[in-house]
Amino acid sequence: GLAIFQALQNSGEVERLLIIGPKSSYEAWQSENVECFEKPLRMQILSSSIAPDTEALLVNYERIKGALNLLARWLTTRPSMLILDEAHRMKLGADGVYGSACMALGPRARRRLILTGTPAPNGAKDLENLLGFVWPGHGRRAVSQAVAGGNLAHASRVLRPLFTRTTKSELGLPPVTVTQRQLELPPLHAEIYEALIGLYSARAAASKDDFEALGRILVYLLMAAISPALLKVGTTRYEPLAYQVPPLPIPEGSPLTELMRDLPSYELSPKYRETLAIVAGNATAPEPRKTLVWSTFIRSVNTLESILKEFNPAVVHGSSENREEEIARFRDDPDCTVLISNPATLGEGISLHHSCHDAVYVDRDFAAGRFLQSLDRIHRLGLDPHTETRITVLTSLGTIDEVVNQRLETKLQFMGRILDDPSVQQLADLDEEPAVGGGLDQEDLQAFMGHLRAGTT
Repeated sequence: GLAIFQALQNSGEVERLLIIGPKSSYEAWQSENVECFEKPLRMQILSSSIAPDTEALLVNYERIKGALNLLARWLTTRPSMLILDEAHRMKLGADGVYGSACMALGPRARRRLILTGTPAPNGAKDLENLLGFVWPGHGRRAVSQAVAGGNLAHASRVLRPLFTRTTKSELGLPPVTVTQRQLELPPLHAEIYEALIGLYSARAAASKDDFEALGRILVYLLMAAISPALLKVGTTRYEPLAYQVPPLPIPEGSPLTELMRDLPSYELSPKYRETLAIVAGNATAPEPRKTLVWSTFIRSVNTLESILKEFNPAVVHGSSENREEEIARFRDDPDCTVLISNPATLGEGISLHHSCHDAVYVDRDFAAGRFLQSLDRIHRLGLDPHTETRITVLTSLGTIDEVVNQRLETKLQFMGRILDDPSVQQLADLDEEPAVGGGLDQEDLQAFMGHLRAGTT
């Protein structure tokens, strides 16, 4: 992106560069600016005003709607180039807040460029909106015509002139090992989950036209597949679960709601048990390895912090105030052997591949793009060719996890074939855009409703 801008700047076609990306990308743009140029661009992060001599302006997606007029004036005052970094964030196009703002700014720029490793996480419609942004009037039609026949290999050849992609094999990255561990629910956990399926199945039938309500039900079931006790609010909303060691005997005749609230006293979540085993095994190996643990929900992250406390965990989520310090501690402190985070917070922009080569997914949602982006935190350019990178996905058998796995497989197969990228297809074989529904789209919804119906038969 910087090289293209400099070529256009040297030819006199553009003078300024506006970069829209997540906050987590700022560090990379600033460091690459210094690394790549003998005379770095005068780069600024958007504040209340823009310095007159600014050549490159950084702004995050959340701010562009409120700063639309200011950015539009800055783009048009002098010929400019607009780069969308992690462009999949505007994949909804005019139907999304980020997409509509980007579409409004696009015509103000002399040149447009999008950067993304996950351009079509939910199918062709995402790709239509992205190429519609960079090639107005033609991009959307080119995608719809290319995929109309259903031959994705043909579609990839037709669309190839519109994009360039460097695959991990072309970068010479060593392969990543992705495995799934299927976990049986303990008896009480399974009984409560089945009861929740019946409860939410009735609610879903009454709310089948309410996408947001169904999204909330989905989130509840994703949490329940980890531990139903996560659904019971404690003293505070994100209070960690307090597990009893050793567990107490299950009292006879107790109402299921009470057992659900007190579940940590009777059973340890199999996902937490497996995570503890993996982290401990890595930390105590003859050549210790650090582990990155992903979980979607803050209360789950806080619970994992308690369970893994002997490994001096670093913890980062959306409410963390000391994010940079925690990341630095994980990278540099040999006694800190685990980092716990959620993909919505650390799934993009951060590089951990020099200090960590193991990741565990306690849970996943339907957002294929977020899964791929989070994988790349520890598997990216700069790895030693002999590095072994290991990814472990935990699945609770008989739960919504199995539906998520199937839907992610379908999405990754599509993306890998349309991009002619074998590494993405390999991840699919392992068998997003606010997350109120965990990346839920219409086909996800159909699969989800099938899961609910199956639970009532």
